[in-house]
Amino acid sequence: MSEPANRSAVEVLGLTLSSPLVVGSGLLTDQERNIRRLLAKGAGAVVTKTIHPAPGVLANERLLRIPTGMLNSTTYSRRAVDEWCGIINRFAEQALPVIVSIHARSPGELGALAEQVVNAGAQALELGIACMNEDETFEDTPDRVYQYTAQVRARVSVKISAKLAIGGDTRGRAEAAIFAGADAITLSDTIPGLAVETDSGQVHLGDAYGYSGPSLKPMVLAEIFALRNAGFDSPILGSGGVQTCDDIVDYLSVGANVVQVYTALHRNMYDTLVDLHEGLTSWLDNRGTTPAELFGRSLDRENHAHAK
Repeated sequence: MSEPANRSAVEVLGLTLSSPLVVGSGLLTDQERNIRRLLAKGAGAVVTKTIHPAPGVLANERLLRIPTGMLNSTTYSRRAVDEWCGIINRFAEQALPVIVSIHARSPGELGALAEQVVNAGAQALELGIACMNEDETFEDTPDRVYQYTAQVRARVSVKISAKLAIGGDTRGRAEAAIFAGADAITLSDTIPGLAVETDSGQVHLGDAYGYSGPSLKPMVLAEIFALRNAGFDSPILGSGGVQTCDDIVDYLSVGANVVQVYTALHRNMYDTLVDLHEGLTSWLDNRGTTPAELFGRSLDRENHAHAK
């Protein structure tokens, strides 16, 4: 049998991707032109900034670079749902591999939003239910994950990934998402982080907000490794701390099906993406291997055989 024309191709959430490299949800994916250009520069798929039916008043949304990554106090897209539906429809007409991120104030509202964006042409959804940068005190639980996911599954038939943050009962929340009807999980969303101005003692951004960056990677790898070795066999979209093609390979090795990159793109966005894409392509070609062959190679053999 001949080798596939594209050694990097993978499938996830019902989409055929040219690469396992996926651009994660955030400020950089809030514009149609950015999404299109990211796809043209080598992203296998792009996740939109999280669409919300009532994102609230634009307040103190800021980014803070720190030596180990970035803190951000951002929440949801400020674009109206109707505007997003028009954008989604244009993507669907061209069959572009775009995953639509959504969240809402209640499970029922999220289900209604899911139906609206799917009717507009969304091919796959990521549930951005783990955002910690909201006004209310945030504590995720398996029951909360189940309720949000189940309401979406009741309204739509497209593939769904529930985005979770590491920490707490990761396995319980992951299993709750799948039991409620999710097809995959995305791990990890940002985790709480805080930075202090040393001379004054003032807390940057005024509070703890979402941390992302290289230091997140070993923690997410450990969580994915533990899930796979415990028998969790649903697809995982790995996310956290990707800086180089080696990071992508590491995620695939512990059982991520595809790998999201985001924070690194805040520096030289398109050039950084091209470097990651070309680096991964060269790495695979030079070793005569594929993402499918790398998948789960770090796992205990028995569980590697069952993961899919």
